[in-house]
Amino acid sequence: MSFRLYKKEKLRGEITVARLFDRSVEGNSSALVFPLRVAFRLNDRRTVKCPQFLVSIPKKRLRHAVDRVKMRRRVREAYRLNRHLLPTDLPVDIAFIYVASELKDYAAVERAVTRLLTKISQTLAPDSNDNQ
Repeated sequence: MSFRLYKKEKLRGEITVARLFDRSVEGNSSALVFPLRVAFRLNDRRTVKCPQFLVSIPKKRLRHAVDRVKMRRRVREAYRLNRHLLPTDLPVDIAFIYVASELKDYAAVERAVTRLLTKISQTLAPDSNDNQ
């Protein structure tokens, strides 16, 4: 198992991101585990069959750029170490949005990411979790 984050795992593209946050699109879901909210959707149109994600730390929540960068790194690291909770062949788009107003320690972020990834896995691939 590789712990490296590859470019194909990064969610990019204006249309793809807009479709992920569009509430009128069928199949979009979200969940909240403080300090993170996650928006996700199954994307069958993609050629790459792996989960893709993005991290959003709003300037409204954390005013200083160094704090936003620190939280972005913590969320990415937590995802990188816990992405094994998602099936590797599931083409899901995931957006992690930071909702707390102050910096949180890595343990809180990792706990939230693991709970959210488990929730996504149970929602999108319930038959694969029954066999384990």
